[in-house]
Amino acid sequence: MANRTLKIVILCGDGRSSRIMYNGLADHVSVASVIIEDKPFSLHVINRRLKKLGILKVGGQILFLLLNNILSKKTDARIAQLMINFNLNDSNFPDEVIRKVDSVNSETTIRLLQKIKPDAVVINGTRILSKNILSSIQAPFINTHMGITPRYRGVHGGYWALAMDDADNCGVTIHLVDEGIDTGGILYQERISPNHKDDFNTYPIHQIAKAIPLMKLALTDIGENRIKVKEDVSPSRLWYHPTLFEYLKYWKDKGVK
Repeated sequence: MANRTLKIVILCGDGRSSRIMYNGLADHVSVASVIIEDKPFSLHVINRRLKKLGILKVGGQILFLLLNNILSKKTDARIAQLMINFNLNDSNFPDEVIRKVDSVNSETTIRLLQKIKPDAVVINGTRILSKNILSSIQAPFINTHMGITPRYRGVHGGYWALAMDDADNCGVTIHLVDEGIDTGGILYQERISPNHKDDFNTYPIHQIAKAIPLMKLALTDIGENRIKVKEDVSPSRLWYHPTLFEYLKYWKDKGVK
């Protein structure tokens, strides 16, 4: 099958990186539908984290997120420049391809996937996919992870690599999706090279710029029936949002912001 006739569905959240991914792939494959899930209810997310991490850790994470809301306003110009430098496009999805669902794990999503019968499903910025979704159709599900897996699973993999003095593993991964958290087979990985102008909010722009050509390669491999899983970067570890204390410490001690 030629890659230009490959039919895909994008399962995503309604965010900038999802729009960038769509626009980066739209001239490479046929995007039959973009299924957008509602953002998970914040209180439910916080309750899950409290059970897993405890009140001190979660409280510190919330304080960091409040600080980052302020800091992020100072990165708009840098992000705009990176968008130009990398020739990225975050224009809105065309209305005719959009389908909205409460959750990517809903029965509505299953019915849409089974009706469309895509050759591949591209994931971007959703909650963890359920077994029912992954087994609903005979097509690979492929995710963009903002980190080098499995060493930097979870969130903010680029930031954590720098904070851990591991710049050689600051990058992005395209991987198959399974029921774990960023544990699926690795298809492609690439490192990024941020500089002193970059921070927590601009690392993802570097990563999505690297991810688009890698995703195209992965989709071409699917179209030509030559998917090959690559060796991973161990050890495996799951990372979360930094706490305010952690963020300020790594900024002060290492200049990682």
